[in-house]
Amino acid sequence: MTASLVVFFALAGLAVIGAVSLILQKHPIHSALSLIVVMVALAGLYLLLGAEFVAAVQIIVYGGAIMVLFVFVIMLLNAGVEEQTSISKLAGPPGLLLVVALAGFVTATIVRTTAGVQGSSQTGAMASTSGISNMLFRDFVYPFELTSFLILVAVMGATVLAQREKP
Repeated sequence: MTASLVVFFALAGLAVIGAVSLILQKHPIHSALSLIVVMVALAGLYLLLGAEFVAAVQIIVYGGAIMVLFVFVIMLLNAGVEEQTSISKLAGPPGLLLVVALAGFVTATIVRTTAGVQGSSQTGAMASTSGISNMLFRDFVYPFELTSFLILVAVMGATVLAQREKP
């Protein structure tokens, strides 16, 4: 096996372990830390693909800024350990059926598109950092700014929810 294949399997395993830990953690801060592990592993996978810009954005934006927002909101809401409840009716067999259907759909999509992608190379706007920045800040500036606005509204909503009336 080549070294890049070993690194790929190590990072993929780390991402899966982090995702499982994210789901199984009872405390929200521990879940947020597990999500950071997943995001760093994904950045490493992007580096293996040769997408250095996407890897840097993954670390800076998602691993840094968004996770700081998550931790801020968790602390602001004073979220404690998750309460145990009985399993939901949707989380049982119907949920398992949906997971299997989604996995089948994703697998079929990957198999269908793999044949067309093998011979292609990266060209056009996505080939360089300047092309990505031109596309982001010229062609998609309104969706970019709308996303920033939605994040601001979400933080303000969490602040309002945290301001519970004292008896």
